[in-house]
Amino acid sequence: MPITALPYIFITVLGMAVGSFANVLIFRLPEEQDFVKEPSHCMHCGHRLRWYELLPLVSFLAQGGRCRACGTKLSWQYPLVEGVNGLMWLATVLLFAGDWLRVGLYCALFTLLLVLAVIDWRTYTLPNGLNLAVLVLGVVQLAADFDNWPTYLLGMCSVSLFFLLLWWLTGGAGIGMGDVKLMAAAGLLLGGPRILLAMIVGSVLGVIIHSLRMRRGAGNKLAFGPYLAAGIWFAALFGQQTITAYLGIFGL
Repeated sequence: MPITALPYIFITVLGMAVGSFANVLIFRLPEEQDFVKEPSHCMHCGHRLRWYELLPLVSFLAQGGRCRACGTKLSWQYPLVEGVNGLMWLATVLLFAGDWLRVGLYCALFTLLLVLAVIDWRTYTLPNGLNLAVLVLGVVQLAADFDNWPTYLLGMCSVSLFFLLLWWLTGGAGIGMGDVKLMAAAGLLLGGPRILLAMIVGSVLGVIIHSLRMRRGAGNKLAFGPYLAAGIWFAALFGQQTITAYLGIFGL
């Protein structure tokens, strides 16, 4: 194995380990359960998991996707979240190798977006604590690039104020306050142009995918958070290239 591959393997494994904790947040935050002191356990029988039952992906596959104590079938969400988080951390490092502040911020951002997306998909809520964590990432980015503070201030206010207006006009029926807070926090991190791109990408995905789901019997109620999270992720990783290419079409 080439030595140069070791850092990428490490970041992928670390991402999967953090993804395991993301699963804890996904299951416990909506239930307002402690996720710091309470040890990991089977959601069905309460069996306290040993270290060898907590290995990302490996434990799930080795146990045949079942609890070792009671045999209850485990959700495929566990390995999917772990694997996706690991792959996205790897993609972030590959794209921004050398810019370690950005790597750290975007890896943390993606994990938070993943947790937010799954919770909103399941419960139609975006926990304030997670939005606040995204805001903290934005504050760090602002402090690191303070000379460009107008861009970050524009990012924080532009889409979020538009969403706030929609929330007010529809009495909360058209969009949730959690979406407003998410776009304000992510806007502070990404800046004006990229948060606009995130809104566009998220909205297009939401319209297309939910329309297809409605044809298959899904209701009208839309969890917008997962689509906004996808838009934010795309804008963070590929936003600048996309905006530059788009402006280039017009010679700008």
